[in-house]
Amino acid sequence: IVVHASALPNGRGFSPVVWQILEGLNEIPVSMIFAAEAVDAGDIVMQRTLRLRGHELNDEVRNKLGALIVAMCLDYLALPHPPPGLPQQGEPSWYARRRPQDSRFDPNKTIAEQFNLLRVVDNDRYPAFFEHRGHRYVLKIERAD
Repeated sequence: IVVHASALPNGRGFSPVVWQILEGLNEIPVSMIFAAEAVDAGDIVMQRTLRLRGHELNDEVRNKLGALIVAMCLDYLALPHPPPGLPQQGEPSWYARRRPQDSRFDPNKTIAEQFNLLRVVDNDRYPAFFEHRGHRYVLKIERAD
């Protein structure tokens, strides 16, 4: 059993939650699938939705996703019989692996325009950054309340 945060076959690949938040989504489909030889290609066992309000930062998103995954796994284990998986329908789309360059902040855009980027960066491993006047600067975000 594998849990993947997209509406498979759409969004196969890497970091689907991050990419979908960057797309402006606050309702993220989460699919439980049977493991298959091809990546994220197994039959769908269960689907739920991760609901965000649009203000959650990386750690909060990860915690909410983790809680949903645990709930899905417990629900699966509580079933009297394993459900049959349903084949994925449609052409798959793919999310690429995120790279440090994907955390580049544009100093010519507003913070509001780029808030979703700030929401998904990891302040320690891949913080937001920008270059200005020949220097690189790092931006870190944390909730004040």
